[in-house]
Amino acid sequence: MRIAIVGPGALGCLFASLFFQKKQSAENSLWLLDHNQERAALLTAQGIIYETDKGQERYPISVSSDLQAISSTDIVLFCVKSQNLAGCLHSCLPLLSPQTLLVFLQNGISHLDIQERLNLPTAPAFASSSEGATLLGSGHVLHAGRGITYLGFLKSPTERHQQQLAELARILQKAGLNVALSQDIRSQLWAKLFINAGINPLTALYNRTNGQLLTSCAARGRLKNIVHEAETVARACGITISVDPLQATLAICKSTAKNISSMLQDRRHQRPTEIDAINGAIVREGKMAGIATPFNEEVMQQIKKMEEKYNQDTTRTEAI
Repeated sequence: MRIAIVGPGALGCLFASLFFQKKQSAENSLWLLDHNQERAALLTAQGIIYETDKGQERYPISVSSDLQAISSTDIVLFCVKSQNLAGCLHSCLPLLSPQTLLVFLQNGISHLDIQERLNLPTAPAFASSSEGATLLGSGHVLHAGRGITYLGFLKSPTERHQQQLAELARILQKAGLNVALSQDIRSQLWAKLFINAGINPLTALYNRTNGQLLTSCAARGRLKNIVHEAETVARACGITISVDPLQATLAICKSTAKNISSMLQDRRHQRPTEIDAINGAIVREGKMAGIATPFNEEVMQQIKKMEEKYNQDTTRTEAI
């Protein structure tokens, strides 16, 4: 099985590290793809550092920005930000064929129409993961909390792709991840959306880890309102909800207490966030369903103002 993971961010490095640890057979190969040529060379030279509370390991994973050097792949797992997905797919065209299984692992739900939007030839798979991963530096990932990863299709796949997804699940399970195939991946993606909507923007605004949200009355109160609002929108959209969204979100805060959310990492590095794909998606779905979403709207606008501020600061610094 030839697997390419696109994006050396927190989850990309986490999945690459775990796969590399338990490669399982000589027939399995792994590439980690990075659009940044200099960083790809650095990561190849230093290896990917995988850290837990028990210590750290360094893995000599092949990292490349040259798609021509990789040839075709069986599975491509996209671990890039939602806003970068379309451009990333276009750049990865040399790797893809009708037999290649595409697996999308993005926060939020704004990428669920990607097959129609980009006219993909076959149905892609989607993934939802609650693994806690924090990028401590280039190619250095902290596995900050254990979760579960769901894999599934929104539309009927080919028999080959169905088998490939089952094989990917088996490989990841042997690598130590809790992985399950889902017949209703849309509901699993919404379940992750509840968690992201409650945790991500508030950790960024309050500059707190996941667990620290539980110790702040103000943050905890806002989290409850955001998640309850998202649940109301989901029920109006006909989404199956099998686990209480608020309790699940609070449980993730506790189990990944030391984790620095992706949006807080973006704030600290002054990068664009995925707010439009997360809380912004809830606001858009709410409008279509005729449901007011003031708490999600408020937090979305606050994150956008935060982004505008550090964009202005960056521009001002460059002008000096």
